[in-house]
Amino acid sequence: MTPTRILVVSILAASLGACASAPPPKPVAPTPQHRVQRAQVNLAPASASLVSGKLAITAIDGGVRIEGELGGLGRGGIHAIHVHERGDCSAADGSSAGGHFNPTAAAHGRAGTPVHHLGDMDNLTANASGVARADLQLMGVTLGSGASNDILGRALVVHAGPDDYSSQPAGNAGARVGCGVIEMAM
Repeated sequence: MTPTRILVVSILAASLGACASAPPPKPVAPTPQHRVQRAQVNLAPASASLVSGKLAITAIDGGVRIEGELGGLGRGGIHAIHVHERGDCSAADGSSAGGHFNPTAAAHGRAGTPVHHLGDMDNLTANASGVARADLQLMGVTLGSGASNDILGRALVVHAGPDDYSSQPAGNAGARVGCGVIEMAM
């Protein structure tokens, strides 16, 4: 063998050896996608309140937008609103909805901060007539994906008081005064 051929064979062997020793790239898990574009919640009273309302939920990039109006709230009051883990509002006090929706086992906090439940949202403020207009974004969740962050079929709960965004495990927001199941919009 000529020195040139030896050099070429050596370079090829070294190149192939380097390729064989490099670990294959790890597959990236696909981001769950919305399978439902619109959902709705018909809120009914809980804990002997007069709270009611209808909310529309729309899929957006990275989460959902929740819009609508709630009545029967405390006049000028501030009220917590959360997605809860079970779509069951059968208990008179709303307790059948379970705790806050928290598939990542994070501490309770304020939406938009690094640590919070996926069901945590900003408080609603009612006007002098006890009506609150909701226009919220809930990021990191999906509608109908079947993934662990899917909120379709879960409950949306309104509380008697404001969420303090720090008390564990649920923000010290008081009684559940409204509850409704997140369902596909018709």
